[in-house]
Order: sequence, then C-alpha cells, then structure tokens
Amino acid sequence: MENKITKSWWERILDWLRSLFFKKELQITILGLQNAGKSTFVNVLATGQFEDDQIPTIGFNFRELTKGKVNFKMWDLGGQPRFRDSWEKYCRSSSCIVFVVDSADQGNYEMSKIQLQQLLQWPSVAGVPLLVLGNKNDLSGALDEKGIIEVMELNSIKDRDVACYSISCKNMNNIDNVLKWLGNLKEKK
Repeated sequence: MENKITKSWWERILDWLRSLFFKKELQITILGLQNAGKSTFVNVLATGQFEDDQIPTIGFNFRELTKGKVNFKMWDLGGQPRFRDSWEKYCRSSSCIVFVVDSADQGNYEMSKIQLQQLLQWPSVAGVPLLVLGNKNDLSGALDEKGIIEVMELNSIKDRDVACYSISCKNMNNIDNVLKWLGNLKEKK
C-alpha cells in the first residue's frame, strides 16, 4: 500500500514539473460533410472571431495554434464526396477525431451518420477519441446535444472515448468547453 501511494505522489510531482516546462502537443483531425462549419471552427479557435465569408475547403487545410500549454496541429479536411476516402490517412495518427455536423441541416443527418460509421470501421483509427460537434445551434430547428447523440447513434460507439457538444461558431456558444475537453486529451505516443 505504501509503495502505491509513494509512486502516485512521485508521478504527480513529475507531471507537475513537466507541465511547467513542456507543452502538450495534440494532432486533431477535423472532418464532416461539406458546409458543416469545419473551417469556421478552426478559424474561431485560432482568431476568436467568426468570419461570415468562408471559402469551402478543397482537399485540406493545416493550422497550428497554441492555447495555454497545449499546441494543436489541426487538419481541416474537405467534406465533399471526392475527399472522404482520404480521411482515414489523416486520422491514423490523430490524438482525436473531431466530426462536425450541421445540427440544423436535417437533410444531411443520415449521410453524416453513415460517413462517421464508415470512418470508425477503419482498423487504423481504432481507439482514437471522437468528439462530435453539432454546429449552428444558433439556427432555428437545430438539434441539441441529446438530439445529435441520438441521430448520430453515438451511444452505440463503445471502442473509444466519445464526447458531443452543441456549438455555434457564429455566436461562440460552447467553444470554451470544447477547447477544455480537447486540452484534456492525452498525447498520442
């Protein structure tokens, strides 16, 4: 019993010392169907401001930003059908997959769910944490977190950590909670 207490005490001291001198580095892959708000989400994280005129991502965008003691390397992938087959190669080494859903676009719920399920079936992404963001909660008819969890069947995912937030990049709703959740992820070794 004494050995376990001493070990955890030493581990806590080492963790504290590491946090003073070293930054945590996380690789985040952001995907979802076109027009869900992936690039807008990345820009809001980077600048703290919403830009109305966002050009759709063709292929991918890479952005690196630091928030506190966490350095985020973010891959923002195009959501058009022709790019979806390439998602897997960006997710392999991710610390987290962020799947963005337009929570006000009822016509795309089913396709979003199908694409997410296909992605999670790839053996190379087994165990990678998943964060589902229901963007555009400022629009009328948008699903809340409970609705997103139900529509995307997130309760059926048992092989990884899963979180879901209802957000609005436009109004900055829940962005701070998303950043906190991402910042608490463990680095991928």
